[in-house]
Amino acid sequence: MPSRAGAQLSRAQQVAAAIENELLAARTPVGTSLGRRTDLMERHKVSPTVMNEVLRILRDRGLVVVKPGPGGGVFVASQPPQVRLGALDLWFSGTGTDPLDLFEARTHLEDVLASVAVDRAGPTDVRDMEWALEEMRGAADARAYLDANLRLHLAIARAARIPVLTGMYEAIAAIIQGTLTRAELLPGHEEIYSGNVDVHAEIVAAIRDRNREALTKLMTLHRQDLVRAVDASRSPADPD
Repeated sequence: MPSRAGAQLSRAQQVAAAIENELLAARTPVGTSLGRRTDLMERHKVSPTVMNEVLRILRDRGLVVVKPGPGGGVFVASQPPQVRLGALDLWFSGTGTDPLDLFEARTHLEDVLASVAVDRAGPTDVRDMEWALEEMRGAADARAYLDANLRLHLAIARAARIPVLTGMYEAIAAIIQGTLTRAELLPGHEEIYSGNVDVHAEIVAAIRDRNREALTKLMTLHRQDLVRAVDASRSPADPD
């Protein structure tokens, strides 16, 4: 699921995104040959100049390596970064920042900002949270659900009235949204999905009611449900 409309991308960016999506959909193993440069040019109907740019984009993302000579060609160098968020599987373009690090920073900021918002949130803040919560409930796909989730936590961040930390949260959310390339719901996601919405609804209620004790328990539950990485030992929810 590209993060930008195809019409806004150059031809090279469109082809790079198509190849990346193919790797994601097929979960192509590292080391797999994608053919030679000329094979890819023919497959995607592009010029040598455009294909050079396509390969530069994919190399910059760490997704392919180009080997010259006999037996050479374009080979898969790595799988696109992946994070599991509740009932969602998310993949990201390579930007030099591990998305798992972004989600870990996001988790810690959410804890701090929610603990302040419970004392400072006003009626307008709570209304913004409730609107975002309704968007989560009505989300038609995984990307819409993630966007609504980020909006809800951004409303909580703004309610804390700490502009520097809110700005940090906004920056992290923007990077997550801007580098997301694909989002899928897990098979049988309904129970996890419903439980995740319920936890967020209770967090909003605790902030609205200024119930710090309930909020503390809910944020612990929120962390436990939040992130599972492909390498579970690196998940912020399970740091050991």
